[in-house]
Amino acid sequence: MITFDFSQKVVLVTGGSQGIGYAIARGFAEAGAEVHITGTRSNAADYETDLSQFTYHQLDLHDEAGRARLTDSFSEIDVLVNNAGRAEVGEYDYRTYLATIEVNLNSVVDLCYRFYQRLCDSQGAIINVGSSASFIALRDYPAYTASKSGLLGFTRAIADKWVRRGVRVNLVAPGFIDTKIIDWAKSDKATQAEVLRSIPAGRWGAPDEVAKTVMFLASPEVAYITGQSIVVDGGLMLR
Repeated sequence: MITFDFSQKVVLVTGGSQGIGYAIARGFAEAGAEVHITGTRSNAADYETDLSQFTYHQLDLHDEAGRARLTDSFSEIDVLVNNAGRAEVGEYDYRTYLATIEVNLNSVVDLCYRFYQRLCDSQGAIINVGSSASFIALRDYPAYTASKSGLLGFTRAIADKWVRRGVRVNLVAPGFIDTKIIDWAKSDKATQAEVLRSIPAGRWGAPDEVAKTVMFLASPEVAYITGQSIVVDGGLMLR
């Protein structure tokens, strides 16, 4: 069993109210961290999931002023997990394209820049949550593909620059993880079978498997790892 100790550490997980983000936030909390999460709803109580173990921040990632208010509310931070993201039907519409890029890439850049000095002070870590689309094209989602591949490049660039100040930056790229976002792949038996055939492991990934990978990259025991990307996809990219 993998165990981590993040006692006395302050962690922020964007989009931590559900899915992969919730699993990441819960994992850090169980390891002793003070965990903050963001979500788009007005209050933590508006979610079906019990979020009482976290400090909740309402944030629309499109809102630059909101991102500024979020970062100003932290006096210190040890781990920043940029998990929140979106994919929309209709990304060949330019406005939809821009909205997706703003959330998936530009807001991540903004938060990294705003938290930079605090992370220098703590010798902290950033883990950006990419996707298999960081490496392969999703033809129906050009904005999602562009944002996630751009996030990979951004991660590598700032990792190279910021390691000199003690800030490590890495990326985790999930494949088909069993959350609401892949409901379309389980919509009927034929679709599910087709998708599962493309995954050498023959199953969906679990959110906790992504969470453990994020926590591994955030842990001080692997302080020599920076600028890397770990794909959590059951071998999907081998095909």
